[in-house]
Amino acid sequence: MESTSKLNTTPNKTTTTAGVHNDNEDPYPSLSDCHDYEPNLEFDDTELQHTAGAPELLQDDILSLGGGLDYLESPVSDGTIEDNFEAELLNAPTRAFDSLSYPYVDEEEEEEDFSDVSMYGIVEVMGDDTAGRRVIVVSACRLPSNKELDHQRLLRYLMYTLDKFVEQDYSLVYFHHGLTSKNKPTISWMWQAYCAFDRKYKKNLKALYLVHPTNFIRIIWRIFRAVISVKFGRKMMYVNCLNELSQYLNLDQISIPQPVLEHDERLMAKNSRLSSVSPTPATTQSPPPLPTQQFGVSLQFIKENHDREVIPPLVRQCVEYLSTPDALETEGLFRRSANVTKVKELQAKVNQGQPIEFNGDVHIAAVLLKTFLRELEEPIMTFDLYDEITQFQSVPNDERPRHVKILILEKLPEDNYQVLKYIVRFLSKVMDRCDLNKMTSSNLAVVFGPNLVWSQSGQLSLSAIAPINVFTDFVLRHHDQIFII
Repeated sequence: MESTSKLNTTPNKTTTTAGVHNDNEDPYPSLSDCHDYEPNLEFDDTELQHTAGAPELLQDDILSLGGGLDYLESPVSDGTIEDNFEAELLNAPTRAFDSLSYPYVDEEEEEEDFSDVSMYGIVEVMGDDTAGRRVIVVSACRLPSNKELDHQRLLRYLMYTLDKFVEQDYSLVYFHHGLTSKNKPTISWMWQAYCAFDRKYKKNLKALYLVHPTNFIRIIWRIFRAVISVKFGRKMMYVNCLNELSQYLNLDQISIPQPVLEHDERLMAKNSRLSSVSPTPATTQSPPPLPTQQFGVSLQFIKENHDREVIPPLVRQCVEYLSTPDALETEGLFRRSANVTKVKELQAKVNQGQPIEFNGDVHIAAVLLKTFLRELEEPIMTFDLYDEITQFQSVPNDERPRHVKILILEKLPEDNYQVLKYIVRFLSKVMDRCDLNKMTSSNLAVVFGPNLVWSQSGQLSLSAIAPINVFTDFVLRHHDQIFII
């Protein structure tokens, strides 16, 4: 057997720890008047300038879609009919929107080509947040003119993207700056989009951050409020500046368009109340790591400061805990998020060298393991192998076993190889209980692929998701033939 090679890698990835709310904490405030700071409108919103006519505006739009008006007199107040409340509120049959659905496509079927939409970078998928949720970013400033973009294709593209992640908890960030009269979708389209995103999309959405809101957002909220359940409304949150967003997300791991950064700087300069706060906390220099630190450092650093142990102590503790029968048989293992406050508390203890306990919370241990992998300075599969992995789908099926063995056995550094083998063999135990935990190799690949492979920029492009997942799924299914005993 050929020995694995050593690669000298230079850490380039600086990470910070930021919290994200979840259902175990206080619910999100809905879009209310809790924020007293409101940027000025920067686009033409004449179609919304009706002091008392906003409901009528929505009525006209719904009528144009074939709907009725009676629902306005019976607003949803308790979220109890969230599963099918659009059908309850509209006279038009829900199948009017079925053509917009974009179900999972069988591998044998050809997927719709969205290259003409994806090239704008309107939607991007980032790493997991500190609660173990995938982060999806939508940037209004990247919307082209309405003359250039078919909004129906944009809607199908959004659904195509979300379909890859709606089976697990996720967060959505919407950068509102840059929406103008030239690229703004119609209210009819917005309503159509809301109806198209049925319960499967809303159920596992844990947070919707509306960054740099303007009066346009408030008016839209006022119009749609009658048909949005309280439960969903609590997931929506105003975020007036990037510094505020950094309280919930790690800004190092999301792509913020340059126009948004510049807009934020202008807002901060104008607002004396927030002028003393840095508008770009992601660029602040982090203090040197403690010798006991395990999150946000390299595997080599951990090894040198923990008795030359190849397997990081936290990884071993999480895996041993999750290998118990009760943990392995937990439905949704690695797909559910955990209490953010508790996760941050345990991360801090780990970095300070203090012992931690999971106290029977399987999802805490699962999130800590995923977070550890994602916050490494360099991914387990290294930056050097990123291009080869993202081209994996182009490798003929009969060549894939040899190709993967070369990547893992020959090109992967020894320490990375040992950690990968340790984690994959544990995940094989998870797959053995998939009849109970519902975590098949493909489901685990969706969860772990982006935590084992990412580019040096820290971003995950949509075009890279499929090959990374296919590669990870292949490794999980063929682990016995890949790894040396």
